[in-house]
Amino acid sequence: MIGQITLPGVSFTGAGGPEQVTTVLEIVAALTVLTLAPSIVIMLTCFTRVLIVLSFLRQALGTPQMPPNQIVTGLALFLTVFIMAPVGQEVHRAALGPYLRRELGPQQALERGWAPIRAFLLRHTRERDLGLMVELSRQDRPARPEDVGAHALIPAFVISELRTAFQLAFVLFVPFLVIDMVVASVLMSMGMLMLPPVMISLPLKILLFVLADGWHLVVRSLVASYR
Repeated sequence: MIGQITLPGVSFTGAGGPEQVTTVLEIVAALTVLTLAPSIVIMLTCFTRVLIVLSFLRQALGTPQMPPNQIVTGLALFLTVFIMAPVGQEVHRAALGPYLRRELGPQQALERGWAPIRAFLLRHTRERDLGLMVELSRQDRPARPEDVGAHALIPAFVISELRTAFQLAFVLFVPFLVIDMVVASVLMSMGMLMLPPVMISLPLKILLFVLADGWHLVVRSLVASYR
């Protein structure tokens, strides 16, 4: 016998049954997921790698404010949606669709929905990072990578993503660093010590990036790194 269940902006009154309690719990769960959505997007997708590489690219070019943060973040978000589309489709096919049709319970839908996400995380997580988190958790070593819990898999995936992002950033920095060194050497040999090298190297780096179709190459490399 339930007299009244009250949530912020939602009130259930009367002699409710199990169905009413289930509805309340589903609303609470949905609000919780919405609250944690930014963290979920960052930790369980390729958003971290894409955003870091694009941010380092601006630094390599010598234009830390161009493109603006909104454009870089928006591009990273849409690239994340593009890259994660196959995983999202698999989650919808295996879990979300059947759950909305009331063919699966919440627990079954959660387990089936986690399976393709876990496969994606394992595919892009280094074994060394995974072993580190399992060791730090002080639990028995699992027989298979698929047996690793989410509490160890997710931070291991993030560490692997950070390492890969910094590797890609280093490759991006090399050609622009060469241009800076050449320009600085030429100016010193000409005795133009008072002229800041960045005034000469910045237009050259932008010209090189445009002629090489840099945005095409960077986006292509980011997407290919997940295929």
